[in-house]
Amino acid sequence: MNTDPRETIDQAPMSLLQIFIIAITVGLNAMDGIDVLSISLAAPNLAKEWNLSELVLGFIMSMELVGMGIGSMALGWIADIIGRRKTMLGCLVMMALGMFMVTVSANITQLSIWRIVTGLGIGGLLAAITAITAEFSNLKNRALCISIMAIGYPIGGFVGSYIAGQLLLYYNWRSIFYFGTAATVFFIPLFYFVVPESVHWLVRKQPEGALDKVNNTLKRLGHSTIAELPEITPEVRKRSYGDLFAPGLRRITIIITVAYFLQILTYYFILKWVPKVIFNMGFSPSDGARMLMYANIGGALGGIVFGLMTLRVDLKKLTMATLALSAVLITILGNMAELNYFAIFVTFCGFFGNAGIIGMYALFPVAFPTHVRASGTGFAIGMGRGGAYISPILVGFMFQHGLSLPRVTMLISIGALIAAGLLLFLKLEKRPVE
Repeated sequence: MNTDPRETIDQAPMSLLQIFIIAITVGLNAMDGIDVLSISLAAPNLAKEWNLSELVLGFIMSMELVGMGIGSMALGWIADIIGRRKTMLGCLVMMALGMFMVTVSANITQLSIWRIVTGLGIGGLLAAITAITAEFSNLKNRALCISIMAIGYPIGGFVGSYIAGQLLLYYNWRSIFYFGTAATVFFIPLFYFVVPESVHWLVRKQPEGALDKVNNTLKRLGHSTIAELPEITPEVRKRSYGDLFAPGLRRITIIITVAYFLQILTYYFILKWVPKVIFNMGFSPSDGARMLMYANIGGALGGIVFGLMTLRVDLKKLTMATLALSAVLITILGNMAELNYFAIFVTFCGFFGNAGIIGMYALFPVAFPTHVRASGTGFAIGMGRGGAYISPILVGFMFQHGLSLPRVTMLISIGALIAAGLLLFLKLEKRPVE
């Protein structure tokens, strides 16, 4: 019988509560998809109402990404200090507030500030959600569970795109943010009453009352309780955020962060510019929402297929192949002028582009040990979201200076190719429970 509850969770079959917690993380990740795409879907009508240039619009679409980058790094670090659960609840409140306040913004400055606030919440949520998914799944299914969690993003994008398309037929762009606010508020009590604090975090940090909390969670998961917490050595207790840049982890931190940055740089062309590209081609904003919906259908399917393949194929090799294919397909997409063909290829771009991001998410908890799992993930996501911030601005700059759509997609896809090559140098080791 295991006396370390972390080993019990790692080795035992997953309970119904664990499966339900993973399902909740899918929904929480869907909030990211709904929110990030909300400004993209609102962009054509927002630009028309406020008479915005494409370059200014690119900056506005990047504002929540600034918040995401800061939130991922700062709140991911906080999640390793005060716990995953408290951090995630706070992030959900920030997201709901930020999305609602966008609807009453009177100018670009106000709107940008509230998009940054929303992004702070999303960034912290993303850093903690990856850690909590890894820590509530067993070793056998961990990569699959993270992949399933990650498909929440395209599911949210799909649902959000469909609902936004319907809302835009009858209401203005603010209706999209009302929907996002309501969806976020729904998850606050659900998360509060269902999801306990991570056993891995409680054992590692051992705050006051940790033993009772661990035993309560073990009972809810269907396991035997323990008489005392495992001893944490002084050496382990001294470990900190700075370990990300110590000799043992520095190389991993740099490679995985830069690779994620470059893939995000490429993929956010799809998420941020497809509705406007379709509008520029002479089609309606509703058609743009439909193309984004197809991209997210592809993204969800890609996540499912990728997750299942992780049970049989090496995670790193699978991620590299997926990144390379996403680059090729985005390049081809730029040459599609007919709407039906564009729909087919944007679906494939979503399939491989999102699968590549899911591959990176699955690599995070493998690369980072418990004491820096949320902060390491947060650092990688935070720096990587710099690619999400730069991408719409860079694309807007290229369009503003007369580059054609085929040339833009060819240039932006280079990032994913380089990311695939960088992973060749990533060496991962199996880590003991810490």
